[in-house]
Amino acid sequence: MKKNIIIIGSRGYKFNYGGWETFVTNLVTNTEDENIHYYIPNLTYEKSLDKKIEEEPRVTCPYIYTPNQGFATMFTFTIKSINYFIKYIKKENLQNTIMLILGCKVGPLFPFWIPKLHKMGVKVIINPDGLEWKRDKWSWWIKQCFKISERYSIKYSDYCVCDSKAIEEYVINKYQKYQTPTTFIAYGAYEGIVPKKTSLVKELWEKYQIHSKEYYLIVGRFIPENNYETIIKEFKKSKTKKDLVIISNIEKNKFYENLEESTNFSKDKRIKFIGSVYDQESLLYFRLHAYAYIHGHSAGGTNPSLLEALANTNVNILYDVSYNHEVGEDSCFYFTKQENDLKKVLQKADNLSLKEQKEMGALAKERIHNNYTWPIVVDKYISLFTKMIKSNSK
Repeated sequence: MKKNIIIIGSRGYKFNYGGWETFVTNLVTNTEDENIHYYIPNLTYEKSLDKKIEEEPRVTCPYIYTPNQGFATMFTFTIKSINYFIKYIKKENLQNTIMLILGCKVGPLFPFWIPKLHKMGVKVIINPDGLEWKRDKWSWWIKQCFKISERYSIKYSDYCVCDSKAIEEYVINKYQKYQTPTTFIAYGAYEGIVPKKTSLVKELWEKYQIHSKEYYLIVGRFIPENNYETIIKEFKKSKTKKDLVIISNIEKNKFYENLEESTNFSKDKRIKFIGSVYDQESLLYFRLHAYAYIHGHSAGGTNPSLLEALANTNVNILYDVSYNHEVGEDSCFYFTKQENDLKKVLQKADNLSLKEQKEMGALAKERIHNNYTWPIVVDKYISLFTKMIKSNSK
């Protein structure tokens, strides 16, 4: 039985951006079921490419033109993508179809779309990602909009996939009256890959004087809820001789200015903001050669950069929140915002013997191997797709 899976909410297939794009690419490339065909819209800012279709074996990618509207771009792109596929499903008479929507961006429009999709026999799965309304960067009004969108998305979907057990528990408790079935399927990571030292790595290491196993590493968006202020303040107080290398989309905006004012990080030569690194092999090399990884994320579900760290970095230091504990369990150190807490953890990490470092690394890699590899994740998605299509055909 052929199964048609439409995935909406990422910028596209084989796009080098963030977590959703990585998820989409790995879901497709790790699917061995030849009866599955994926449909993934690609975002384009060029009008001339609008509706152009790229085909690969088992993957169809229409380009959807969307003006660059900054923050609003993905909302517009998601709306245009869903409208496009409602017409496409009808025109092509697609059968055994599932629409997987990533993120709760456009929930208030679900009451308009879902009846049309159900009429064509299409089942809808929502993956809410993290709790977007918890992010500090949003105003009160935007947070309320995200809450409303989340509620509508979950209420009208046929199934809800959560990439964190903590998120699934939240959805069940918050929205039990809607009786939307839920399941936990984690995000994925690769294990045992040995990267080359790319030209980009060589350039950055030379420019910033970075040396293997002589730096703590942060990889994450430059936003308040990733706890940069706490990490930098505590790192400055620590006596470590190692560097703090920060890979982030640093922008010299109000957040940057406030961070400099509150921490004076530019006065500490150990702290090195090196900008964004999108090349995956280069990122992997940074992780593999870090002495330790610091993960300050306090909002969201299972974070891709955390999984990559556990798969490649021996010592991992995580912000103490349920999502991170769920992933790291006893393979990691944890810290809070309490004054001197991270400073003490850094001292403990600095004093680890090589044997202790390797033991922590082995525990972390075991967590990935048993729970978070892409083949495990993809098998669970395929099983869910198959189950939903079978139940729909009865």
